Amino acid sequence: MQNNESVSLPEDFRGVHIHFVGIKGTGMAALVEILFHKGAVITGSDVSERFYTDEVLEKLGLHAVEFGAANITDEVQYVIYSSAYKLDKNPDLIEATRRGVPCLLYTQALGAYSERAYSCGVCGVHGKTSTTGLVGTILKEIDLPSQVLAGSVINSFGGTCTYTSPTVSGGKAIFVAETCEYQRHFMSFCPQKIILTSVEPDHEDYYPTYEDIRQAFIDYICKLPEGGEVIYCVDDKGACDTVNIVRGLRPDVVAIPYGENADSDFSVIFGKVENERNFFTLGLFASKGDFALSMPGRHEVLDAAAAVALVCQLLREFGKNPLDYFESIRRGLLNFSGGKRRSEIVGRFTNKSGADVIVLDDYGHHPTAVKTTLEGYREFYKGRKIIVDFMSHTYSRTQALLPEFAKCFTAADEVILHKIYSSARENPADFDITGRTLYEAVLATGQKNVHYYEEILDAADFAKEEIEKPLGPEYPDGYLFITMGAGDNWKLGKKILKDYEESK
Repeated sequence: MQNNESVSLPEDFRGVHIHFVGIKGTGMAALVEILFHKGAVITGSDVSERFYTDEVLEKLGLHAVEFGAANITDEVQYVIYSSAYKLDKNPDLIEATRRGVPCLLYTQALGAYSERAYSCGVCGVHGKTSTTGLVGTILKEIDLPSQVLAGSVINSFGGTCTYTSPTVSGGKAIFVAETCEYQRHFMSFCPQKIILTSVEPDHEDYYPTYEDIRQAFIDYICKLPEGGEVIYCVDDKGACDTVNIVRGLRPDVVAIPYGENADSDFSVIFGKVENERNFFTLGLFASKGDFALSMPGRHEVLDAAAAVALVCQLLREFGKNPLDYFESIRRGLLNFSGGKRRSEIVGRFTNKSGADVIVLDDYGHHPTAVKTTLEGYREFYKGRKIIVDFMSHTYSRTQALLPEFAKCFTAADEVILHKIYSSARENPADFDITGRTLYEAVLATGQKNVHYYEEILDAADFAKEEIEKPLGPEYPDGYLFITMGAGDNWKLGKKILKDYEESK
């Protein structure tokens, strides 16, 4: 079998034929965008099911084909593949290996690309995608050569996963990328600066203990060069623990805190929530005025603070004064409107009683993310009745964090739960837990507004009945119906919208 540890990428991508196996993956599609615009010839294979990344690829004139050995022609010079596929199992990869075509994992390819730029990694259990999207949206307003790769389609990037500054040419530019802790994937990345949003137990199939996942973040931060910077959330205990350990190992690493309890340029003062905007100020810009986000939740404000901190440090790195860019930063923050499955408004309609209904979809699947996101919606959409449909992802996560999951829905008025959305990495037969176990655990906390439907679409009639109920004076603005999780319960929101459209 091919040893791909030593495989790298060419310096010049113009005319280089690269085949992507699993091209519809979000990170893969993002890397496709970057290499396509660098002049590479791109082909790719994947499953036939349509994903939102199909639109990203189609904008480039690309279409995924089915897996098969015939995809690896004499013209293919490199293969980049998703970790979901194995060199000795996938037909494309088997043929590429037989032919001796260099094959790189997505994370290795991303790491190789990061070596050629002034690279910054965004990491953490929560908030990676939003923070990366915020960085890119601000950088669109800043005169620095930059590229940004996010783990989702970002609305303000023009409906793609990447942003590239018009000033980027063949020279060395800033490269900011979302970097993932799962299976220590981020260890292939070569960062000059790192944002660390949060550290807590997750991916229990790979990190059985908190100490295991914390060690991965420690090792990643220790990849920083001498004098490299880690921008970390001082309000997150795990991030603080991690940085404190790094300080003992690497006293040369510069630790820059942000957050409500930060004593730094990036201390956060939360302001009012008004007209569906989050207002806040940051220490460095306190004399200049406040910032505003059109996104719900205090967690989004913290992500914004992290993004501003990185942009300011990059401005300083390139000899510029951040204070001169206050208006540009403020404009960038206000332009950010989330991404695919990140507080994404997928539709809006008026019910039969004349009440306004917003249908929103969010990827939150860890109990901390679910809790903080729902609390953010409660504050942001004060006048709306909130109904959340949640589908837990992975048996291992649900089992390990069941007490936390049971208490994370308190900000919702009605809760709908389903079976667990499994992962190919685990065997459901190895677990005693089910979706009904979570339902019973929520009920045991005393929360009564909880309903269980094994299959997603079995909840459609109930959800539509709930949306039609008369609203009291405490809900003058209507309903907020949320599908939440890393499963496919987003289909319920789509069905509700479709049914209402057809009933007109």
